[in-house]
Amino acid sequence: MDFGSLLSGVGGTAWTVAFFLLSLAIIVAVHEFGHYIVGRWSGIHAEVFSLGFGPVMWSRVDKRGTRWQLAAVPLGGYVKFLGDANAASGKDGAAMASLSAEEMRHTMHGAPLWARAATVAAGPVFNFILTLAVYIGMITWIGVAADTATVGKLRPMPFEGQTLEAGDRVVAINGIATPDIETFAKVAGELAPAASVTYKVDRAGVEREVQGPHPFPPAVVQVQPKSAAINAGIEAGDVILSANGKEVTAFSELPPIVEASAGAPVSLKIWRNGAVRDVTLTPNRRDLPLADGGFETRWLIGLSGGLLFEPELRRAGPAETVEIAVEQAWFVGKASLSGLWHVITGSISTCNISGPIGMAEVMGDAARSGPEVFLSMLAALSLGIGLLNLFPIPVLDGGHLVFYAYEAVFRRPPPDGALKVLMTVGLFVVLSFMFFALTNDLFCA
Repeated sequence: MDFGSLLSGVGGTAWTVAFFLLSLAIIVAVHEFGHYIVGRWSGIHAEVFSLGFGPVMWSRVDKRGTRWQLAAVPLGGYVKFLGDANAASGKDGAAMASLSAEEMRHTMHGAPLWARAATVAAGPVFNFILTLAVYIGMITWIGVAADTATVGKLRPMPFEGQTLEAGDRVVAINGIATPDIETFAKVAGELAPAASVTYKVDRAGVEREVQGPHPFPPAVVQVQPKSAAINAGIEAGDVILSANGKEVTAFSELPPIVEASAGAPVSLKIWRNGAVRDVTLTPNRRDLPLADGGFETRWLIGLSGGLLFEPELRRAGPAETVEIAVEQAWFVGKASLSGLWHVITGSISTCNISGPIGMAEVMGDAARSGPEVFLSMLAALSLGIGLLNLFPIPVLDGGHLVFYAYEAVFRRPPPDGALKVLMTVGLFVVLSFMFFALTNDLFCA
């Protein structure tokens, strides 16, 4: 039984919650460990390392005097350093007054500015490291496409007759040469939809021509989390035979049909492992990031296509792996920030902001789609949380860094009274944002 089938069989809601909490626990643990370990290296003593808030369910004190604990509300975590009044690192004036000069050095408020800044910045930085580590691990494990258009594995298709085989190197499509994978993708992308395409292949050193489906067939490679398609039970590997009664021979024919529906239900005829079934689903209005940083609003059902075959893979070198991972993280981060900016300016719907319920649905759906999708979403969520924490809002890491920047310029920290007011305002802003995101989860389609 595959990963997705296992999850479907156990129970949707339970697994949605389980995988959301699992992903959140990983991300929070990495974030808070960044604060803890850099603080420790910088000479700042951590009194408490907590996963979760509220009543303590389990705890132990290590040899350094740090209490490691699990709390009842698993929606975050914190590190409380010596001299902190609370989880937001507010100053405990009474406790600080009772400390010696040597002990003061081991507090967040008495340590050198560089140590405090490094400790605060480490949380988001460790989130970015987690994102890159996941991407690097996936690229290393899966590999990247070989330089030539060589068939690694054919996708099951309802096509009769002699066709491509694993190991074939495609040297031409409909008479157009495809000497490498980039040219193959370009030629395939420009090819008009057709039920049958002529491929010239090199098979064991002998060139021959075979027929096959369009190189970008109407086959489902991935089902997007929290989409109409996943709710309708469509799975990776399904092949779309027709949409709204119109035959579909290339994946490029599907988006215009969905867009033309303008939100009305779309009926699909789907082939799955030799059986044909009918599915009706209602598209959702979604905002898609573009390469130039903008957004395009379209009707979508949540399906992604791909090549007729999985290309033969090769192992990427360390430098290439890191380069691909950084490019991937950069794109996701840029799209996230661009999306937030477009929401603020009113260019796209505020429904693009999700709260805990929406994120839980996404992570649950991602888990059902397979380990690769789940890990990709985990990496994107870690990156998003890291970026969010760098916003210059008091109570967030970015707000503390602004205070430290003020201290670096004016040679003194902001007044305690001003800090208390700003922290209260920051807490109100964060809670308001969380409430707004939660209402989106409840009322946005």
